[in-house]
Amino acid sequence: MGWNSHVRSYCPSFHTLAPQNAANAFLGRFFQKGLQMNDDIREILTSVKTIAVVGWSPKEDRPSHRVARFLASKGYRVIPVNPGQAGQDVGLSAPVAASLSDIGQPIDMVDIFRRSEEVYGVVEEGLAIGASVIWMQLGIEDAKSAALARAQGAKVVMNACPAIEIPRLGL
Repeated sequence: MGWNSHVRSYCPSFHTLAPQNAANAFLGRFFQKGLQMNDDIREILTSVKTIAVVGWSPKEDRPSHRVARFLASKGYRVIPVNPGQAGQDVGLSAPVAASLSDIGQPIDMVDIFRRSEEVYGVVEEGLAIGASVIWMQLGIEDAKSAALARAQGAKVVMNACPAIEIPRLGL
């Protein structure tokens, strides 16, 4: 599967949110900050093992569902978080948790599929359980949450998708 086909299959909103030449527009953001961003993302994606997907949906056509499945297929331990689906076994690494604090095991990365205005509480909860990486999905940015996470020693990625970054970086 080509890179653009891969992007469309896991994150269809990527193409609707971005200009026609979406790949170049998206990647341009990284080059503005230098190639160090690629190294930082590579280090994150090769070091984390357990990922909580906050805002996971049971609907197969939703990006949160597809990204969780993709991450699991790449060997990550994926724990879906959705209070309305708590306790259900959905074929991932663990049953759906109602909240991050209900997971009861160490989490390396919190992958957030929530609106920007809802991110701060998720970040606080993620930091409280010891997450070392806060990842905000495409279209999600919150400087206040990022500052909080960085002040507590966590790494932060905003407005990006690991299901795009993994194949782009050849991981």
